[in-house]
Amino acid sequence: MEPITLTTDRLLLRPLEPADAQAVYAACQDPEIPRWTSVPSPYALANATDFIGRICVEGWRDDTLFNFGVFTRATGDLVGSMGLLRLGRLPAPDHQAELGYWTAEEQRGKGYTVEAARAACDWAFETLAVERIEWYAEAGNEGSRAVALRLGFVMEGTIRAKIIKEGTRRDAWSGSLLPSDWGRPTASAYLPYGR
Repeated sequence: MEPITLTTDRLLLRPLEPADAQAVYAACQDPEIPRWTSVPSPYALANATDFIGRICVEGWRDDTLFNFGVFTRATGDLVGSMGLLRLGRLPAPDHQAELGYWTAEEQRGKGYTVEAARAACDWAFETLAVERIEWYAEAGNEGSRAVALRLGFVMEGTIRAKIIKEGTRRDAWSGSLLPSDWGRPTASAYLPYGR
């Protein structure tokens, strides 16, 4: 798939470019980002360059990972990174994706991450025909959980030993968002347990 750009009232979601490497590197110096995400620690400029120039490019090319840099429309400042990982094997995906994100420290608390994630999830439902979006975060990541809840994700519980971090397995919180949670139809029927 060719990379695309999404806009919201306050934000521009676009593929990261080589010129963004310094801003991504600077944002990822905040210890909270590697603490709660899979971002390497310590985070070097080479990590940002590889993420932008290889990982993001290959994801769009292979239709497996759709990563956006999130920027303010007014000033062009980096807000964070927002990605959708397509789950299932191509060329026959099972219409599921996983949402992941991080937000630069100075941009937190402004509602930007919810706004960007709403646009990304809407695009996934509309364009990718996704029928289930999953969210995971290490148990204790209250900020990420708050974003997911504001988006309408239904919390499904704690998954034991889901995340490996620094050689240690850690529990994860999980949730999901279905098109029907937003009043949208889906191609596949859904029969909840017990009904």
